Amino acid sequence: MPHDVSLIATIAAGFGLAMLFGLVAARLRMPPLVGYLFAGILIGPATPGFVADIGLAGQLAEIGVMLLMFGVGLHFSLDDLMAVKRIAVPGAVVQIVVASLLGGGLGLLWGWTVGGALVFGLCLSVASTVVLLRALETSGQLQTTNGQIAVGWLVVEDLAMVLVLVLLPPLSGVLTATSGGGAGAADGSAALAAASSADIWKTVGITMAKVIGFVVLMLVVGRRLLPALLWRVARTGSQELFRLSVIAIAVGVAFGAARLFDVSFALGAFFAGMMMRESEFSHRAADESLPLRDAFAVLFFVSVGMLFDPHVILAEPVKLIAVVAVVMVGKTIAAVGLVLLFRYPLNTAMTVGASLAQIGEFSFILAALGVALGLMPPAGQSLVLAAALISIAANAAMFAAIEPLRRWVIERSALARRLEQRADPLAELPAHTDRKVLSGQVVLVGYGRVGKRIADALDARAIPTVIVEQNREAVDALRRKGAAAVSGDAGTPEVLVQAHIADAAMLVVAIPDPVEVRRMVEIARTLNPAVEIVLRTHSEEEADLLRHEGMGRVFLGEHELARGMTQHIVETVEGSTASATIPAGAGRAA
Repeated sequence: MPHDVSLIATIAAGFGLAMLFGLVAARLRMPPLVGYLFAGILIGPATPGFVADIGLAGQLAEIGVMLLMFGVGLHFSLDDLMAVKRIAVPGAVVQIVVASLLGGGLGLLWGWTVGGALVFGLCLSVASTVVLLRALETSGQLQTTNGQIAVGWLVVEDLAMVLVLVLLPPLSGVLTATSGGGAGAADGSAALAAASSADIWKTVGITMAKVIGFVVLMLVVGRRLLPALLWRVARTGSQELFRLSVIAIAVGVAFGAARLFDVSFALGAFFAGMMMRESEFSHRAADESLPLRDAFAVLFFVSVGMLFDPHVILAEPVKLIAVVAVVMVGKTIAAVGLVLLFRYPLNTAMTVGASLAQIGEFSFILAALGVALGLMPPAGQSLVLAAALISIAANAAMFAAIEPLRRWVIERSALARRLEQRADPLAELPAHTDRKVLSGQVVLVGYGRVGKRIADALDARAIPTVIVEQNREAVDALRRKGAAAVSGDAGTPEVLVQAHIADAAMLVVAIPDPVEVRRMVEIARTLNPAVEIVLRTHSEEEADLLRHEGMGRVFLGEHELARGMTQHIVETVEGSTASATIPAGAGRAA
């Protein structure tokens, strides 16, 4: 043809083979992403036949990362991020240190330099946010407390890696010098380190100033500007223009953040989504961007497969096994231990552990930079890519195994049962709790965006309420304010018993997870057959199914959902006269 069509060829080959092998993987009861990875291997430079443009594939994959992170931001508010900061920040930092020591130890054992071992350890320490999101969405945990902790954890890791990528070039000279031997090398190392100290601190200061500047700009300007812009576009009534504005904002903010503030595309898009969550059209924006997010996410996995060289499996099998063990076993054990130390239940620890048992996009970038700076040998980059491919392919299976493994361990281990129940003071109501709160009360499950509005409305009307929430920090804050709150999973009988469900007038479930909802309703009706049930869901189909199953009164939506649910609760508990204080017509009930 008279013009270059490498972009079209890359997209056509990537999508076509991904569809074919994704279908084969699904028929074999494997995650489709395994097929996407295999498609990438086939069109990569390490295998014979057609070779796609790996540079173009990488850029298309970056768009997928932007859109995926933008979608996460639309469902992950700043309040959600701050709610998990007590576990996400120290957990991510400690886990990065532990994984870096394990990976760096392997590098030193293989005779690499200190700088190469350090870069290699950092490559193994950071998990892929894209892979995590896919796993959480598939398992229905993205909007649960466990999902929020995992996403918050990886956001902190991404911030740390942004700092590492900026600092590594100025530090490379010092790391190279300290890797030499002998007294002369030591003297040169000291001199170089002294000469570079001022530049390093200057670079750190500039980097932190840019990151803080970006965050402040998004919180002060973006929080007002982006929802207002989306509202003006929605007023035009054009679906096409609305969809275009959503994509333009996601990609534009991500590109601007990378260009002006030197943060990653993913982080910029994530903050753009969080700011647009303030808009009443955030759910519509998420729905409109979903097809493009899914399509470009496929190209991300195809591009990962293109980077993989199967030769490394034959050339360095022992080293590869050791690296995979660090990623999938060492990181998992460290994360599980850290979460248990923060007194979270076993299922939360296992979810976070599975979330971190893989490596991805930041690992590739860091490995390439380490090789380019002469710190890490090319063999290290091959091992990172091979470990990424294996861990990504196995991650979905790890998530699927969490619940069966948890049940198996709990049945056979008294220690696991204690860890699941936790001797946690927040898991029980204080002995001095007013008895008026424990009879005829509303048991409210979930203290997120919707649950908080319902709780505030009930508190304003002095309706007795017991709040059940998995986030310990949120429960601790509620206790300090004098509210009756219990920490734990309401899908277990022990937690609902602590909330005195047997004497409750109503169970209100403010989380939209249909699997958890059914489990809670079954337990609640076993303990209290007369209890009234009020549920929340995002889907018309799910609402019809819950209603058909007789699960309870179901409400749809988000922004007017709390008002509608609260109106129904007040009318039921206090009588129809109380509804005069709430505008009619808000919220939809199925």
